[in-house]
Amino acid sequence: MMRGAIAAVRAFLAVLLFPALSLAQEPDSQLMAAINAVQAVDNHAHVVAPDFEHDTDFDALRCDALPATATWPLANTRFGPDLQAAWKALYGLTADSTSAENLARWQAAQEAARSRLGAGYFDWVAQQAGIDVIFANRVTMARELGPKHFRWVPYDDALLFPLNNATQKAENPDRKGLFEAEEHHLANYLTARGLRTLPGTLDDYMHFVVTPTLEAQRQAGAVAIKFEVAYLRSLDFEPASHDAAAAVYAKHVAGTAPEPHDYATLQDYLFRAVAAEAGRLGLVVHIHTGSGCGEFFDDRGADPMLLDSVLNDPALRKTEFVLLHGGVPFDRHNTTLIVKPNVWVDMSVLGLIYSADEVARIIRPWLDALPEHVLFGSDAGPFGVGMGWEESTWIASRKSRRALGIALSQLVRDGAITLDRAKVIASGVLRDNAVALYQLK
Repeated sequence: MMRGAIAAVRAFLAVLLFPALSLAQEPDSQLMAAINAVQAVDNHAHVVAPDFEHDTDFDALRCDALPATATWPLANTRFGPDLQAAWKALYGLTADSTSAENLARWQAAQEAARSRLGAGYFDWVAQQAGIDVIFANRVTMARELGPKHFRWVPYDDALLFPLNNATQKAENPDRKGLFEAEEHHLANYLTARGLRTLPGTLDDYMHFVVTPTLEAQRQAGAVAIKFEVAYLRSLDFEPASHDAAAAVYAKHVAGTAPEPHDYATLQDYLFRAVAAEAGRLGLVVHIHTGSGCGEFFDDRGADPMLLDSVLNDPALRKTEFVLLHGGVPFDRHNTTLIVKPNVWVDMSVLGLIYSADEVARIIRPWLDALPEHVLFGSDAGPFGVGMGWEESTWIASRKSRRALGIALSQLVRDGAITLDRAKVIASGVLRDNAVALYQLK
């Protein structure tokens, strides 16, 4: 009898509270109107251009090139309401599945848009998503990605691994392919500097390879540099002396494989040296944090808190750091890291793998701590047939805006901020914070 009464009370409370719980997740309509009106700056995207079928420069370490990539797609990159809405918004295409027939219709509709818009296709995609400027992470910048709506973010992980990487390649199948890719990129950097082999000393390597590479990237229009180094080693770049690093370099520059501990010392030194040079040149440093693709990714080594000693280094306070992807599943750690004057966090990829409610849960502590250091990002890119960078750009923009609306509406309802303050924060996250950080005009 007692159990029956308790069950009845629970059922009654569930019915009573359900509308309130549902309402709590609905963003304020005025706030959403303001959010949707903002022309955003996308802090992080992998733009595929111009040869959509064969372009490989959209990433230095491509997930689709890993030998044992898991076959399951990320949850929200499967066909569903998000992708259905993207097809409708971009191409006027109504479909209920990714059947062969519908994929053929999608391809025809996309090709028609490319043909109709020509060189303006890329700007058009950005405009459809409500994005003014996209930071394109690319090995080389495509001519079609004009500076009106696109800025270049090149990759510089290869500069950290100049020696024999045989030991690192043997760690697992993924790292074998990833280090081979980095060796290819470093060879291109050397060729660009007119070199066939590595310079004989660490100082010469810095003088003839590292600094000229960064300067050339800046001269070519780069606004930031990108590190995907969490795919290659842990993010705990500890302080290392010049002399210790120089000794490792000199001992193994001829081709012998260094011991992992010794090689780590050189990498630690080079990471901080590259970051310092980036700061001198006005290049923001982007760092992949949190989970990554592949079956052997070291999730524990991608915790942004491992960067604490780097971010506290007085010699690097002139370098601005952006922690990409929110560091999930270590997203709470960013609540303290972004309080540092030169540390920022972006929400890239979150809108592609989580629901808007979950994204709101992740970003709310950052908005509580220091919203001026929070940036919108999409991480849009080629996720498969029917889900290219175009569709993922549109989806990430829409879902991130809703998540931002949910999180800020909760803060308003909690009495933490006013509605007017929420609108200011939203504009900052979507646009104004990036304009200030990158000094965009």
